[in-house]
Amino acid sequence: MQLPNVMPLFDSIQFIQSGNPIINQHITQLALCGIEDASLVFEHATDWLCEQKFSENNYKAYRSELTTFLHWCFDVAQIEVSAAGRKEISQYVEYCQAPPLTLIGFYNVAQFKEQKGSELRSPNPQWLPFRGKKVEGVVQPYSLSESALKTKMAILSSFYAYLMSEDFVEKNPAQMWLNKSRFSSNKKYRINNDGENQLAFTELQWSYVMSTVTKLAAEQPELHQRSLFLIKLIYACYLRVSEVSARAGYSPIMDQFKRNPQTGIWSFHIPSSKGGKRRTVSMSDALLAALVEYRHYLNLSDYPKTNEGHPLIIRQKAAGRGREVGLINANLGIRQIREEVDKIIVLAAICAENDGFVEDGAQMRQLSIHNIRHTGITHDINIHGRPLSHVQADAGHESIDTTSQYLHTTQIERHQSGQNRPLDNLQGIG
Repeated sequence: MQLPNVMPLFDSIQFIQSGNPIINQHITQLALCGIEDASLVFEHATDWLCEQKFSENNYKAYRSELTTFLHWCFDVAQIEVSAAGRKEISQYVEYCQAPPLTLIGFYNVAQFKEQKGSELRSPNPQWLPFRGKKVEGVVQPYSLSESALKTKMAILSSFYAYLMSEDFVEKNPAQMWLNKSRFSSNKKYRINNDGENQLAFTELQWSYVMSTVTKLAAEQPELHQRSLFLIKLIYACYLRVSEVSARAGYSPIMDQFKRNPQTGIWSFHIPSSKGGKRRTVSMSDALLAALVEYRHYLNLSDYPKTNEGHPLIIRQKAAGRGREVGLINANLGIRQIREEVDKIIVLAAICAENDGFVEDGAQMRQLSIHNIRHTGITHDINIHGRPLSHVQADAGHESIDTTSQYLHTTQIERHQSGQNRPLDNLQGIG
C-alpha cells in the first residue's frame, strides 16, 4: 500500500471515533522510536477534535492544523508535544512559512479514501499538508498570509489550553509565542472572569440536563437508567470519558467502588487515566444513593462486593463486532458513551429552548460529555464551596494552580461582596 509523504492522522468527523488500524500502527511505531507521548497526544487530540462536531468548518481547520503540527513535532523536529516551548513554536512557524516543495499540493484531495472491497479507509497518498497556487498553470512562490498564520497559532493555542485542562502540559507555548509576536496588541490571553467561560454548563443549563435525563430514566428505564447514572458519576467524580469507557487495557467494573472498612467511607478508584496516573475520588451521599438505585435496576445488591467484576456501564444489546462480539454484559466504548450523552444534551437543549432559554440551548448544543467533568469541578468550587485542595485531589490535578483556574466570579457577585467595604478600618472607632 502506498502511503503519503505526510501521514494524515484524523479522518473526517463521521469516521474519527471508529479508529483506523493504519494510523494506530503509525502512532505505535512513533512511540517505539522515541516519541513517548505520541499515543497520549493522539488520544487527546482525537477527543479535542470530537468536541468540534457542532461545526464542520471548525473541525476541518482544526484537524488540518493539528496534523501539520504533529507532523512537524514527530517527523521533523522529533520532539514530544509536551516538550515544546516558545522557541520550538518559532521554529514551527518558520517551517510553515517555507515548507519543503514536495509537501505543497495545488488542489484539494481527501485525506482518507475507501479501499475497494473493504470497509477500511486508508490514508490518501496524494494528500499534502500545504496548499500552493498556480496562475495559468505557472506555480507561484509559496507564501503564508498573516491571517493564516494567526489562525494557525490560535488553533494551536486552543489545543494547548485543552491539554492544560487535562493536566497533560503545564504551559501553552503557542499562546506564549502569540503574546510576544506582532499579533500581541490585537488579542492577548486573559482569564475570563465575567461568567463567559463555556467550558462548563451554567446552573440553569445543568438543571435542564439533569431534569431531562431523570425524566427519560423514569419513562424508559431500559434505555436511560444507565444514562442517568453515567452522567451523575461523571459530574460527581470529575471523570473523563476514557475513565468510564472500555478501551485498550481498561474496562471499568463495579469493584472500583470501594468502602474503607475502618472509616466506612466510599470512594471510586481509577486505576489508570490517560497519563497513566491513578487516583481515588471521594463519593458524596447523593452519588452513593444513585449507585444503589442503578444497581437495583441491574438486579444487583445495594453495594458492590469486593472483587465484583460486573461491568460498570453495560450494553443494552450484544456487540456486533470486535473483541466482545455477541456479549451484552460488556462495557460501552468511548464512541458509544459519547453518542449517548450527546443525545441527552441535545434533548436538554431543546427543553431549554422550548421554555424560552434560546441562547442557553444554543450554548448547550456546543458542549459535550467532556464539559461535564469541568462542570462538576466548577460547581463544586464556586457553588458548593469545596476547598480547592479537596477538588484538586479528586480531579487528579498535579498543581493547585490548575484547580484554581476554575475559581471564578461574575461581575454581580463581585459587586455584592464588595458593596459594603469600608474605605478604612477605623470606621466606627472613637
